[in-house]
Amino acid sequence: MSKEFFYAKTHEWVQFLDDTKARIGISDYAQSELGDLVFISLPEVDDEVNVGEEFADVESVKAVSNVYSPVTGTVTAVNEDLLDQPELVNSDPMEAWFIEVENISDKAELLSELEYKKLIAE
Repeated sequence: MSKEFFYAKTHEWVQFLDDTKARIGISDYAQSELGDLVFISLPEVDDEVNVGEEFADVESVKAVSNVYSPVTGTVTAVNEDLLDQPELVNSDPMEAWFIEVENISDKAELLSELEYKKLIAE
């Protein structure tokens, strides 16, 4: 499994497990901007996700924010630990994946880690 992460401009990360399967979560920057997460709503297994469309939302003490899919495909797994422990995203956002997607047919313009760091520095 590749340890390389790619980023969407909307602050989600993608880690490709192979050519047609990926994990998706939110970046460290996103979780720090949101503050302490208190609730996460996730899709169901077998749901379709599409590039640029909302697939989840996260609720923090500050606000509710949408999470957008950086890929188009089918949800094959959801991280149910997050339903009971949304704070896992705050403590380790790069391990606290939201969904696994396979049969990926499209992906957003993704940024490398270096490009993403430049984006959030602006």
